[in-house]
Amino acid sequence: MATEDREKVYTYDTTLRDGCQSEEVSLTVADKVRIAQLLDELGIDYIEGGWPGSNERDAAFFEEIKKCSLRHAKIAAFGSTRRANLKASEDRNLELLLRAETPVATVVGKTWDLHVLEALRISEQANLDVIADTISFLKRHVDEVIFDAEHFFDGLANNRDFTLRCIKAAEQAGADVICLCDTNGGRLPHEIEAGVKAAREAVKCALGIHCHNDCETAVANSLAAVAAGVRHVQGTINGIGERCGNANLVSIIANLELKLGFHCVGAERLKRLRDVSMTVYEVANLTPLARQPFVGRSAFAHKAGIHVSAVQRNTRTYEHIDPQAVGNHRRVLLSDLSGRANIVYKAREFGIDLEQDEAKTALLLEQLKKLEAQGYVFEGAEASFELMMVRAMGILAQPYFHFVSFRVFDDKWHEEQAPFSEAVVVIEGPEGRRSRTSAVGNGPVNALDLALRKALMPYYPSLESMHLTDYKVRVLDNGVGTAARVRVLIESTDGQRRWTTVGVSHNVLEASWQALIDSIEYKLYKDNVRPDASISRKDVSTAEEAQA
Repeated sequence: MATEDREKVYTYDTTLRDGCQSEEVSLTVADKVRIAQLLDELGIDYIEGGWPGSNERDAAFFEEIKKCSLRHAKIAAFGSTRRANLKASEDRNLELLLRAETPVATVVGKTWDLHVLEALRISEQANLDVIADTISFLKRHVDEVIFDAEHFFDGLANNRDFTLRCIKAAEQAGADVICLCDTNGGRLPHEIEAGVKAAREAVKCALGIHCHNDCETAVANSLAAVAAGVRHVQGTINGIGERCGNANLVSIIANLELKLGFHCVGAERLKRLRDVSMTVYEVANLTPLARQPFVGRSAFAHKAGIHVSAVQRNTRTYEHIDPQAVGNHRRVLLSDLSGRANIVYKAREFGIDLEQDEAKTALLLEQLKKLEAQGYVFEGAEASFELMMVRAMGILAQPYFHFVSFRVFDDKWHEEQAPFSEAVVVIEGPEGRRSRTSAVGNGPVNALDLALRKALMPYYPSLESMHLTDYKVRVLDNGVGTAARVRVLIESTDGQRRWTTVGVSHNVLEASWQALIDSIEYKLYKDNVRPDASISRKDVSTAEEAQA
């Protein structure tokens, strides 16, 4: 169906305000501007920049965003209704909200009598006057006013008549949108649907929905509200927010576009969804949720052999949408649950056709299951598996070098001094010459890495661009203490690619060495470097060779 034939649902993002109330999230002004530009490119209709009356950082954002040429989104400033003992024109927070000079002003007001009587300690009529005065004042100064009806659904359950009178007062004062808020996140979809219908009977202006995720139903609640007639949906990217978070706008947009047939951002912009999600995680310094629907790394990951076999025949067998529709991609995992289909699929990813080679496929599957029984994992270390595959296929028949020995020394000479490590590595190069190389690092693995690459760079200069970016150790055997086997995962990069390799041993240095060797050999293999005994080794000191 063409975009123009699909009914529009307006998206309102509050990542920069409500999202910043999430534990461990703190965005700089530059961070907020970057995210706003991403949201604009995605096609978000409204971007709530913050509360200019609450802190200097939000006020600074509104000044900086004026310098950006947004193509689609409208910027909204957020605030609260006036104080009960002041006129709206005299309220300092409303004055600061208008100073933001945004085309949209969003104000939150009380609609639950519990808050009115016990938090504000004013009468019901006084609260109605506060709402009406605030909105009518703002309408004289901005293009659009959105009223966030705080605790609407709780208020409706407690004092239905008063809550509905609150949103009627907002409409009569000129509110363009009345956004119904499940502020405590405690309501379920059927309650949201009933509440929206009650609001629709009371007012004629546009309705919105703002849900929190305390019952893990924020997305479902938002979709239920749309089904009941709401056409303005608020949320945050990745659902970040106070307590358990806000409604995840990523999932809402994907569901509205792909499942319910509404127009939010359009098919082309929808392909940017994963990129926006991951960038917000990065800017907020949060670890992406691998299992996040639609955009997570595991959202379209297949592990069981029967699943992989079926997906190869028809992706609809185990995928509810095309991953590319949201900018994601299919992944096939390798483990002891793998079948022949997993091996064939992964080989195809690496440019190797195993479809007709039953013997080598069976050999690789046997090796995979044997290694995983020893504690190796290849789900997160595909570089090691690719090396295993090309070695088994004879594509990489010759080693890049021969290991002779390594030693690692740890020293700490006095209490105030930080400990340091020295590694000595002895190898035979591709021409058969033996050399001894040493290096000092801030830990034994760092020292080993430096010494090994120092020994190999005269043969393979491209290793200079490579460095380790992550190092993880996991204990595999419970109950045996320091005698347990460990699994080491090493992530490396050369500035162009990232790859992860694995090693397993009872000795953490041995496990690290295995992962280091794979990391270096993978780099050389992907650079199309081949072991060559005719290479002449340069810049190696005679002293080092003599010591070897």
